[in-house]
Amino acid sequence: MAHIDAGKTTTTERILFYTGRVHRMGEVDEGTATMDWMVQEQERGITITSACTTCFWKNYRINIIDTPGHVDFTVEVERSLRVLDGAIIVLCAVGGVEPQSETVWRQAQRYQVPRMAYVNKMDRVGCDFYGTIKQMRERLAAKVIPVQIPLGGEENFKGVIDLVAMKALVYAKDDEGLTYAEEPIPHDLLELAREHRMQMIEAAAEHDAVLMERFVHNQEPTAEEIKRAIRSATVHHGCVPVFCGSSFRKIGLQPLMDGVNDYLPSPLDVPPIEGLVPGVEEKQKRVTSDDEYFSALAFKIMADAYVGKLTFFRVYSGVLRSGTYIYNANKKIKERIGKLLRMHANKQEIVEEVRAGDIVAAVGLRETKTGETICDVEHPILLESMHFPEPVVSLAIEPATQAAQDKLALALGKLQEEDPSFRVGYNKETGQTIISGMGELHLEIVVDRLLREFKVEANVGKPQVAYKETIAQVVEAEGKFIQQTGGHGQYGHVVLRMCGAERGKGIVFVNKITHGSVPKEYISSVRTGVMGAAQSGVLAGYPVIDIEVQLIDGSSHEVDSSDMAFVMAGSLAFTDGLRKGNSVLLEPIMLLEVVVPTEYLGDVIGDLGSRRCKIEEMTDRGNAKVVRGLAPLAEMFGYATIIRSLTQGRGMYTIEPSYYSEVPKHIQESIIGRRY
Repeated sequence: MAHIDAGKTTTTERILFYTGRVHRMGEVDEGTATMDWMVQEQERGITITSACTTCFWKNYRINIIDTPGHVDFTVEVERSLRVLDGAIIVLCAVGGVEPQSETVWRQAQRYQVPRMAYVNKMDRVGCDFYGTIKQMRERLAAKVIPVQIPLGGEENFKGVIDLVAMKALVYAKDDEGLTYAEEPIPHDLLELAREHRMQMIEAAAEHDAVLMERFVHNQEPTAEEIKRAIRSATVHHGCVPVFCGSSFRKIGLQPLMDGVNDYLPSPLDVPPIEGLVPGVEEKQKRVTSDDEYFSALAFKIMADAYVGKLTFFRVYSGVLRSGTYIYNANKKIKERIGKLLRMHANKQEIVEEVRAGDIVAAVGLRETKTGETICDVEHPILLESMHFPEPVVSLAIEPATQAAQDKLALALGKLQEEDPSFRVGYNKETGQTIISGMGELHLEIVVDRLLREFKVEANVGKPQVAYKETIAQVVEAEGKFIQQTGGHGQYGHVVLRMCGAERGKGIVFVNKITHGSVPKEYISSVRTGVMGAAQSGVLAGYPVIDIEVQLIDGSSHEVDSSDMAFVMAGSLAFTDGLRKGNSVLLEPIMLLEVVVPTEYLGDVIGDLGSRRCKIEEMTDRGNAKVVRGLAPLAEMFGYATIIRSLTQGRGMYTIEPSYYSEVPKHIQESIIGRRY
C-alpha cells in the first residue's frame, strides 16, 4: 500500500521475479507489469484494480495483493487490508509521507493490520531516508524501528546495511539485482550503524523479556533473539520495522522478502477471527485451522469475459472443496462452488481445495457480493464486513443509441457489483441515469471500460458534486396520514423531534415513546417512512444526512391504522421537519496537497484563494514548496490543467475526500437555482 507512484507495482514485479513466479521483469512505464493487466492500467501507467498473486520465498507461501495508490480507487485498498494479515507501506525517499500514505495508514489501523515500511527510490536525486523516518514519526505517529540503513544514496546508492547482522549488503551492477555480497560495514558508516542498532535493540527489548535482560546487562544479543523480539513487537502493533532500497535499480528486494518472513504475521499469529452466530446474535471465534468449520470473507468481485463472475475470498478457517455447497450468512442462502481458482493477476490456476489462510477466487457464486461471509452450511457465522466510502462526484450518462439502452443497464450493473464505491441511480425529474464515484478519474475509467469491455457507447454530462442536506436547528414536526373511504380507512399519526447528529452518522432513528401511543408493531414502519423521505431533501432533492430523528409521540386507530399509514406519517413528518429546521446544503471538502517549484508559489496560492481553499500549512520538500489545505470539491474540477499551466507543467497535486461542510449561503442559492 502506498501513495501514487511510490513504486508498489514495480516492487511487486521484482518480488515475483526473485521468487521465480515470473521469468522476465515487466516495467510499469512500458505497460508490461504483470500486476497491471487492465488495458487502462497499461496505458496510464497506474494501478486501478487490486491484483492478487501467490509466490514462495524460502519455503513460505506469500499471498500478495498489489493495491492502487490513487485516492479514487481507495476502496481497493480498504477491502484488501480487511483480508490481509500484514502490509508493506511503500514510501518514496524523495516525497516522504504523502497524503495517500496517511490515508492507507489509517485504513490499516482500522483493521489492526501489522505493518512494515519500505523506503523506496533511494537512488533518486533528493532522497532522504532519515527525513522520511522523521516524517513517519510525526505524521503517522508510528513507532518505527529501522532494521536497515542505506549504503550511499542518489547515484551512489549501492546497497543496504543490515543492522541485525551488522553487515553491508553490496549489490553487483548489471545482473538484475540477483547477487549481492556480504561485506564489513565501511568505516565511515560504522558509528552511525552502531547507534541505530542500539536504538533498534532498545525499542524491540520493550516487547521481549530475554532481549530486555540482555540490554539491561549490556550483553550482546544474537540475531535470532533480535528478530524474535522485532517480530513480536510488529505482530502486536508495537513497532514498524523499516527497510530501504531501490525497486527500479533492483536493490534491497531480497532482504525485504526476508523481512516479510521474519517479521510479518502468518495466519497463525493473528487472533482468531470473531463473528456473530446468525439468529442467536452471540459472538463466536474461529481459529485458523483446517480442522475448524469453514468460514471466509468475500472481498472482491470481478467480471471475467470467459468464466463469468469471479468471487475473491479469504479463508479464515476450515477446508473448502470445489463442487460443494456453502452458506451466505448475510443473505441466508446456500450457493454451490463451481471451480476454485488460485489467481496470478488475471491468470487462473484451477485447484481442488483451499485451506485456512488461502486467498483464492471461486466461480459459481451468483448472489454473493463484496463484504459478505461464506461459511459452513451447518455451522454459520457472520464476519465483520468492511467500510465503503460515499461517492463524491456524479455524472449523467445515457446510451448513444436507443438499442444500447439494455446493454448499458447490464454493464452498469456488473460494474456496480465489482466496485462498491461506484453507484448507479436514476433521477425521476430529469429521466437521467446518474453514475457516482470517488473522483473524476474513477468515472473516466468507468466510461472507458463501458466502451472497451462492454462495447457500449455512451454520452456523459459534466461532473456534478454529490451535495447532501441537513438541518440547522432542533425542531418538532408532526405527520398525519388520514384517509376515509367507504369502508376500511387509513390512520397514522406521529410526532418527531429532529436535531443535527455528528458528521458522518447518516440518519439516526431513536424510539423515545414509553407510553404506547404508537403501537410497537408500527415503530419500524415509521422508521421506513423516515429513511425513504431522507433519500430526497426539500432544498434541491439531494440525500439528507447527519440528523437524529426521535419518535416522541403519536396516535393510532384500532381499526384504520396500518403499516402503510405509519410509513406515510413518518415520511410527512420528516419532510415537514426539514422545512421547519432551516435545511442547509453540505458539500464535500477535499484534503489537497500541491507540490510546486518555489518561483510559482505566489501564483498557485492566489489561484487556490479564489477556489475557497483554506491553506493549513506550507513546508519545503527539496527545492519545492508543499502546500496543504482544504478545498471544496466543486472548485477543484479540471485543476490538473490549471496547475500545469500555472507552473509550466512542473507542479503536481493530490486530492482526497476529507469531510462534508456547510455550503456558503450565496453559493447554496445558486445551486438550488441551477437544480430547478
